[in-house]
Amino acid sequence: MASNPETASVKSIYDFKVKDIDGKDVPLSKYKGKVLLVVNVASKCGLTPQYKGLQELYNAKKKEGLVVLGFPANDFAGQEPGTEAEIKEFCSLNYGVDFPMFSKITVKGENKHPLYQWLLASSDRPTEEVEWNFAKFVIGRDGKLYKRLTPKDTPSSETLKKTIDEALAAK
Repeated sequence: MASNPETASVKSIYDFKVKDIDGKDVPLSKYKGKVLLVVNVASKCGLTPQYKGLQELYNAKKKEGLVVLGFPANDFAGQEPGTEAEIKEFCSLNYGVDFPMFSKITVKGENKHPLYQWLLASSDRPTEEVEWNFAKFVIGRDGKLYKRLTPKDTPSSETLKKTIDEALAAK
């Protein structure tokens, strides 16, 4: 992967500023010291029911320091066609989502958001694109990528639960 000047100097996720689902700038440094689960989400995907599990995981682990960050993306078969307002309403009404949601971004291809460029470059598979909706990146309390997981690693999977618990236990 070619080095991108925007991500070349990035040392951690805390170096990024993104827009939340309401269009407000959010420096990711506000989550310093937390374990983050970064997920590219979509409302019209076979994996969309993972929202329920993500919310349950967030509810169960937020007191320990877990924050789920949802990034809607329309990169896979047009499965996130809605506006931010429609996405927010869908997530709230159907899954009771109250973890932080962000503005729609691109997570693959040449227009990939700098955050996802950094996530992929930091992973154990830096040459591979995000494979589908609901890919997961666990960020440790130090702001560095702890582990990249696949869309098949559901919120209730032992792999994801173990990874989250390990990241929460690490200091």
